[in-house]
Amino acid sequence: MATHEGWQGSTDGSARMHRMLINAIKLLGLWPIYFATAVVVVPMYMLLRHQGYIVTYHYLRRRHGFGPLKAFCYVYLNHYRFGQVVIDRFAVYAGVKFKFDVENYDDFLRLCESDKGIVIFSSHIGNYELAGYTFHSSSKSFNALVFPGESPTVMENRRRVLAEHNIGMISVKDDMSHVFEVNAALAAGQIISVPGDRMFGSSRTIECTLLGAKAEFPLGPYSLASQRDLNIVAIFVMKEKMHKYKVFIRQLRTDGHATVPVGHGDRNIDPSLGQEPVPMTHGRSGKAAALAQAMAAEMETVLKKYPEQWYNYYEFWK
Repeated sequence: MATHEGWQGSTDGSARMHRMLINAIKLLGLWPIYFATAVVVVPMYMLLRHQGYIVTYHYLRRRHGFGPLKAFCYVYLNHYRFGQVVIDRFAVYAGVKFKFDVENYDDFLRLCESDKGIVIFSSHIGNYELAGYTFHSSSKSFNALVFPGESPTVMENRRRVLAEHNIGMISVKDDMSHVFEVNAALAAGQIISVPGDRMFGSSRTIECTLLGAKAEFPLGPYSLASQRDLNIVAIFVMKEKMHKYKVFIRQLRTDGHATVPVGHGDRNIDPSLGQEPVPMTHGRSGKAAALAQAMAAEMETVLKKYPEQWYNYYEFWK
């Protein structure tokens, strides 16, 4: 089983450091902060945080087949991109605006007009959090499942910015009581955003194939999503330029087929993905497994385009 000991679940730094970063962005803009990250922070992390370096190097070598030199260069790029992702989150708190090139956003808004609840699966690829700071639905309440261990500065600013977009937060709790809040929101036809690639509370998993090898995905979110008649969507927010992100929105299926474009649920497959349908499965566990594999297939498609934007810093694969 993959170990998650390498993930601490919170942003590095104290609350004071976070406030200083917000003020620095307001005063200097992004370029000086990016530059300091590239020449000071990233080399320091690569030297001192060996676990993040090693697991990323393994990911690039084993899952993408990169040679040693290319893998090393991409480890640096991965750390730099992650630094930018963290900075960009604080930049939003500082009032910086980003541009988003979004695929299928109008179709997603049409899903929001349905009476059905919506589950959005995110992952630790790209910068999904910026989607919540930018997009919103005027017709449905939006609820984000969040890890509660963040610093007060992060949580306060996150709550403030999300509230401006009609988005509330449901904190993950050790007693799993957050599941009742999630169920109530879905029963009311609301939107729930949940990470689809990490365990929260429960240790039960589903084995999926991702980039040619077996990996364990959390059972809970996929089991929950497959029990109801819901619209299920995967969203990836990928950094491309200093102020620009590319957003991919895909609808996932629970009937044993691969992902399809949002708004085209009657089709079995999206030809642009180059994937064959997942074999048909039956029953609740079969639907959950098929849904998890569909998510894994979509993650693979995005990672082939953006191999450096993978931010699970532990041995994800078996």
